[in-house]
Amino acid sequence: MKKQCVGMLLAGGEGKRLGLLTKDLAKPAVPFGGKYRIIDFTLSNCSNSGIQTVGVLTQYSPLVLHKHIGIGKPWDMDRQFDGLTILSPYTAKRGGSWYSGTADAIYQNIHYIDQYDPDYILVISGDHIYQMNYDDLIQHHEEKQSDATISVIEVPWEEASRFGILNTKDNLEIYEFDEKPKEPKNNLASMGIYIFNWKTLRSYLLDDAEQTDSDHDFGKDIIPAMLNDGKRMFAYRFEGYWKDVGTIQSYWEANMDLLEEDLSVSLNNKEWRTYSQDVNYPPQFLDSRAVVENSLINSGSWISGTVKNSILFQCVEVGTGTTINKSIIHPHVKIGKNCTIERAIIMENVVIPDNTVIDGTKETEPVVINDEYVEQLT
Repeated sequence: MKKQCVGMLLAGGEGKRLGLLTKDLAKPAVPFGGKYRIIDFTLSNCSNSGIQTVGVLTQYSPLVLHKHIGIGKPWDMDRQFDGLTILSPYTAKRGGSWYSGTADAIYQNIHYIDQYDPDYILVISGDHIYQMNYDDLIQHHEEKQSDATISVIEVPWEEASRFGILNTKDNLEIYEFDEKPKEPKNNLASMGIYIFNWKTLRSYLLDDAEQTDSDHDFGKDIIPAMLNDGKRMFAYRFEGYWKDVGTIQSYWEANMDLLEEDLSVSLNNKEWRTYSQDVNYPPQFLDSRAVVENSLINSGSWISGTVKNSILFQCVEVGTGTTINKSIIHPHVKIGKNCTIERAIIMENVVIPDNTVIDGTKETEPVVINDEYVEQLT
C-alpha cells in the first residue's frame, strides 16, 4: 500500500539531563501539562496533519511509553494495515543491537518503510512541545523541489551556539550546517524535524551504515554528506511555540508557559487538539478552604489548601493550610497539612508529610522530589 509520507518518530531518548524524571522512564513518556505525556504533542501533530502511518522508534526504558501509546487509538492510528507501529531495536536487521544514532535508527527499519514505498519520510522527535501542521512542511518541500527540508526556528542570539545552526541563502536554500558553532552566522536553529525524499535518503543511509567512523547521526553525518554532494536542501521557518524540554529548567518552564493566556501553544485549541489516553476519574473537588489562582487542576484531585501558578495532575490531594506555588505535581501525590511547596516538581505517588517545607527558589533549577528526597527531609 503506497503512501505519500511515512512518519518516523524517534522516541528512544534517555534524557539524562532530566535527572530523576527519566531515571526509570523514557523521556517522551514523562508527564506533562496536567494530563499528558511529552510524546502526545508530536503524535497529535501527526494526527491533525493527516499523517496516519507512523513508526515509533523506542529504546530506553520503554515499558510505560509502550503502554501509553498502545495501538494509537487516541490519535486515530489504531488501523489494521498502517496506523501506528512500535519499532524496537530488538527486531533490527543486524542482530538486535541498540540504535547507535538517529540515522541508524531509521536505517535499521528500512524494511518497515519500504513496504509503503513512500515519496517522503518525515523524521520527528518525541521530546519537544509544539503544535505544527506537517502538511505545510510537506508543501514547502514540494514547492522548493527539495531533496531534504529542515524545519527551523529563530532562537535568541545568545543561545544560538547551543543548537545546530543552518546557514541559508535569501530563498532559504541551505548551504552550510554548523553544529553548535562558537560564533554563529545566524540564529536559525534546527528543530530536528526533517522531510526527505525517501529514495534519496535511503541511498545515504545505506552508505552511512558502511562507514565505521560515522556517528550514524542526521546532524553530524547525513545532512553534511548531502550538502557536500550538492543536494537541494531548504529550511522551513516555523513561527509558533517550540520547546526542547531536555533539562529540568526547560521542562518546568514549558509547563509554566501553559499558564500564559497569550501563548501560541494551547491545550484548549479545538481546531488543533492535543490527544492522550483517556483517564476516567471523578471531577476535581475544591472544599470551602481552597484557594486556586492561575493553575491547572485535573480530575480526581482534592484541594483544601492554596494553589497558585501551578499544574496538578490527576488524583492529587492538598491538605488544609498548605500553599503550593510555581510547582508541578505529578499524579497521585498526597501533600499533607500546613506545607509550603515553592518551585518544585513532585513525582508520581510521593507522599509529603504535614508541615513540610520545600523551597526550590534557593536552587539553580526547580527541585525534583521523589520518595528518597522525602525520607531525607524526615
